[in-house]
Amino acid sequence: MTIMTMAAAALAAVMLAVQMKAVKSEYSTYLIMAAAFFIFFYGIGKLKIIMESMEKIISYIKVNQVYLTTLLKMIGITYVAEFASGICKDAGYGAMGTQIEIFGKLSILAVSMPIFLALMETLQRFMA
Repeated sequence: MTIMTMAAAALAAVMLAVQMKAVKSEYSTYLIMAAAFFIFFYGIGKLKIIMESMEKIISYIKVNQVYLTTLLKMIGITYVAEFASGICKDAGYGAMGTQIEIFGKLSILAVSMPIFLALMETLQRFMA
């Protein structure tokens, strides 16, 4: 499926949810959550393509695998945090969504610290 298919499915789910909101508002929330999970898990399936591309990059330029692994972790954290935050905000819990976004940012910062420290060590060697 392409982005056009996913966008059409999302728009169809939203339009149906708007109609259902008049009948039972909780059903519209469940429908949107189901559509979001469908798109989320389809997006996770795209990670296979990303992993294969990363392996090719590693074989071409001989980059330390720790850097690319960290990059993939950061991408995963971002994807999951944005997804969970969006679900919370759509359900009317904006404060919880914001907290998830903050936690995601802090998690990315924590995961990237070893790379930052390696960069600082490299700079220190050049400066000395």
